[in-house]
Amino acid sequence: MLRALLLLALLASPAQATDFTIFAAASLRDALTEAATAHEATSGDHATLVFAGSSALARQIEAGAPADLFVSANTDWMDTLEQAGRIDPATRADVLGNALVLIGHGIAAPVSPDTLDLPALLGDGRLAMALVDAVPAGIYGRAALESLGQWDAVAPLVAQTDNVRAALALVATGEAPYGIVYATDAATEPQVSVVMTFPADSHPPITYPGAVTTDAAQPQAAAAFLTWMQTPEAQAIFARHGFTSGG
Repeated sequence: MLRALLLLALLASPAQATDFTIFAAASLRDALTEAATAHEATSGDHATLVFAGSSALARQIEAGAPADLFVSANTDWMDTLEQAGRIDPATRADVLGNALVLIGHGIAAPVSPDTLDLPALLGDGRLAMALVDAVPAGIYGRAALESLGQWDAVAPLVAQTDNVRAALALVATGEAPYGIVYATDAATEPQVSVVMTFPADSHPPITYPGAVTTDAAQPQAAAAFLTWMQTPEAQAIFARHGFTSGG
């Protein structure tokens, strides 16, 4: 009888909560923080969130950093880790999309892509961008400026930052009059205004892939969260922050 009661008690007890670690692109900070809180409320699993530029995070994972799940702001860095055998390709999924915008400090007048003259707009100021050869937002931004015939003239005027949120901060504080960030970043900062949305065909599609790392200490919890990110409940959270679904 005692053995049966103990068995019933064990079956009735809640599953053991799991702590796992997510390395995620800086542009996901607000949305993913809210999503992780919502997921923990239902699953009990707690996610430790580490935010930085996708390039920096990918290099850390490649060097053996203890990440269970990686969510990148572009496919290239996920490809790099997949080729290096650092993520489980069976878990890989494109979970979110975004748009690229030109922002100005305070209330700035809108401009059209057809008449954009960025050097004239900047004057003696600088253009804040994430690292144009490494960080996804910077890579997308450079591609967009090249497509619009602006890059060669603007390149000497670019103030590069380690991640897109740092570029946003330069414009918000007025240290740079203009910058290129994601639409979702611009929406978080009241001290900037969207001057222009770059045409979708001026840069590669902005896609956020996620994957469980091959060295994950908690692969099941990480995979469960990645799957949950694709549910209507989670997608509604990301949509409120301006993200689109599945790239």
